[in-house]
Amino acid sequence: MAAAPLRSVLRRNGLLPLFETCRLRDLLFFSSSVDPAAAVGGTISPDPHFMVEYLVNSCGFSPSEAAMFSEPLAHLRSTEKPDAVLNFMRSQGFDGAGIRKVISGDPRYLCCNVEKNLTPKFQFLRDLGLSESDIVDVIRNNDDILCRNVHRSFGPKLEIWESLLGSRELVLKHLKKSGWFFFSSVEKTLHPNLKFLRDECGIPEERFSLVLRSHPQLISQKPKSLRALVARADELGMPRQSRMFMWTLVVFHNVSQERFEAKVELMRSFGWSESEFSSAVRKAPTFLRVSVDMMRRKMEFFINIVGYTPSFIASQPTILLYGLQKRVIPRFRVLEMLITKGLGTRLGKFSYYVKLSNTKFREKIVLPYKEKVPELLDILRAGAEQ
Repeated sequence: MAAAPLRSVLRRNGLLPLFETCRLRDLLFFSSSVDPAAAVGGTISPDPHFMVEYLVNSCGFSPSEAAMFSEPLAHLRSTEKPDAVLNFMRSQGFDGAGIRKVISGDPRYLCCNVEKNLTPKFQFLRDLGLSESDIVDVIRNNDDILCRNVHRSFGPKLEIWESLLGSRELVLKHLKKSGWFFFSSVEKTLHPNLKFLRDECGIPEERFSLVLRSHPQLISQKPKSLRALVARADELGMPRQSRMFMWTLVVFHNVSQERFEAKVELMRSFGWSESEFSSAVRKAPTFLRVSVDMMRRKMEFFINIVGYTPSFIASQPTILLYGLQKRVIPRFRVLEMLITKGLGTRLGKFSYYVKLSNTKFREKIVLPYKEKVPELLDILRAGAEQ
């Protein structure tokens, strides 16, 4: 089903005026939905610890987990609401593992009023065009949706992220994976970060929007943290006008200063100068995401086996991005065998062939010699299976 326009969904639910005028803030509902005195249905017990057994039998938690998660439920004397919540979640497609993930996020979800708190949220997500399985994925990864007013919190933020990422489908795709980025404060986080990138850093909106489509978490961090990342990029000499500037921020967001310094020391041990390291990062910042151990193994292979100098590798840092066991070594062995057979006198530089796509490498190197050297395919297959 095609996703209905957000405003149509809100208008159909009579919520457009509220959507347009409400403050962008998150409202918890537990205080209004929990009724400690409710004991109208379900199992009634005077034992304050009966919820431990309930969590084991009804949800599949281990006794130790149940003991921990039962603490926020100590006021309950009836299983009426927990029964209703569990039955509702199962009816919406949640399996046992999904239910446990949500309840472990906050056991108080078992105190929800299904009709008032849960049903409207699930209906809202359905009206946005999400399937049953999509909704399960979104809530499994973002259970705090259940403790928010979706029309005041989820709705407005959805509209903002739609404009940033370019489509609702892309926003929902990220939400199904991990949506912690989604609920950052608009006033305290999103707007200040966007203004900083656009006005102070001079980065065109279309450029940072392109990066945010795959890394929305970049602007969901505290403004102070984003400024620190920009300072690190400046120290490296990365021009803010460079198209690699935003990608450098993404890398720094995932690579701590400590891990960065460890890589600086490693490459220095191989003979890289400070300027060579900075130049390599400016050309291919994502190589910093390679672990120190893997980086060492790649450098040793390129220097000791291929015969490259450290300075050459610094000038071609993208070769450090490719898988050593599945791509680099098998391709080197293929080229090495062709040379041994006297067929590789005009094969050019290895760095060129490392960068070719799998299809292009087969077309240019393997298939033309498959009759004379059938072992080439075996070499590539063996590498792919590692």
